[in-house]
Amino acid sequence: MLAPPLPENEDQRIATLRALKILDTDPEERFDRITRLASRLFNVPIALVSLVDVSRQWFKSSYGLGTNEISRDISFCGHAILNTEILVVEDATKDERFVDNPLVVGDPDIRFYAGKPLAVDGNLVGTLCLIDPQPRVFSAEDKALLQDLGALVE
Repeated sequence: MLAPPLPENEDQRIATLRALKILDTDPEERFDRITRLASRLFNVPIALVSLVDVSRQWFKSSYGLGTNEISRDISFCGHAILNTEILVVEDATKDERFVDNPLVVGDPDIRFYAGKPLAVDGNLVGTLCLIDPQPRVFSAEDKALLQDLGALVE
């Protein structure tokens, strides 16, 4: 497993995240609606609005996962916020970054991941992501749809 490196602008990114004053707040229907919709549109059991904090990944909306945070060092989203492009992992068991990740070898048995980085003032603070225990292909049309849903979150 490769822990995600820190973005070059980590201090600014964290300052932007903290300025949102959204960490550790109650669930909000506007975000939960988007994750439910994403789950149905993409036919995946898990969809998340995640925010990548200093040492954790916290979920503003968690559809299908049953927890509200995980350690940043094992997060897929920590890798996704390294650039503005959607990160797609079609089969995590074949990706050196994730092959022995606890989230791959154990519950929730992640195989497929797609994460659209969420930008605030040019800083990537989190993702709208899709997770499936089955490997899958993600088309250009799928990416465009996830891009649009991510824009709604932003």
